[in-house]
Amino acid sequence: MDVGPPLLLALWVTGLAFGAAVVAWWRVVGPGYAWLAAAVIALFGLPAAAAGVGGAAWVAIGLSVLAGGAARSPRIASGLLAAAGFVFAAGAAARSPVLPVATGALFLGGITSEMMLGHWFLIDPRLPRWSLRALTAAGGVGLVLDVAYLATEGAFGWQASDAVMGWAFVVLAATSAVLVVGVWLALREKRYTGVMAATGLSYLATLTAFGAVVLGRLVAFPP
Repeated sequence: MDVGPPLLLALWVTGLAFGAAVVAWWRVVGPGYAWLAAAVIALFGLPAAAAGVGGAAWVAIGLSVLAGGAARSPRIASGLLAAAGFVFAAGAAARSPVLPVATGALFLGGITSEMMLGHWFLIDPRLPRWSLRALTAAGGVGLVLDVAYLATEGAFGWQASDAVMGWAFVVLAATSAVLVVGVWLALREKRYTGVMAATGLSYLATLTAFGAVVLGRLVAFPP
C-alpha cells in the first residue's frame, strides 16, 4: 500500500461522493445540498488530482460538477455522484488493495457526510433525523471494519520504533468510536439542541477519523 496524500485524499473524497449520492437519492433535502456537496467534492478532488491521483480525479471532478448542475433532478445527481465515487475509488485502488479502500471510504465518508448534512438540519430542523442516524451508523460500521482490517495487517503489532504512532492510532480510533456513539445518542434527544450537539461532535469525529485512517495505515504498511 502506497500511503501518501494521493491515496488518503482519494479515500476521503470517495466517501464524500458516495455519501452525497445516498443523500441525493433519499431526497430529504433540496438542490442546495447537492450544490454544496458537489462543490466540496470538486474542491477535495483538486488537491487529490494535484497530488498524483491522475486522470481519474479529473474525470470524477467533472462528474461532480455535472451532478451540481443536475441538482434539481435528484436521481440524476445521485447517479453522477455515485459515478464520481467509483472513479475516485479506482484512483485509490491503484495505490491500495480494494478492501481498505472500501472500509476507509465508508469510515471517513459516513462521518463527514453526517457532519455536512447536520448543518442542513440546523437550517431546517424539520428534516427527518433517520438520515443522520443512517450516516452515523455507516461511519461506525466503517470504523469497525477498517480497524479490523488494519489489525489483520499488523496495526497492533508495531515495532518499538513505531510505538508513538501505534498508540496514537489506538487513541484516535477509540476516540472516534466514543464520538460516533456520542453523535448517535445526541440524535436521540428530541429537542433542536440534539442535532446541534451531534453536528458539533461530528466535527471532532471527522478529525479523529482522518487521523486514525492515516496512522493506522502508516503503522500497518510502514514506508
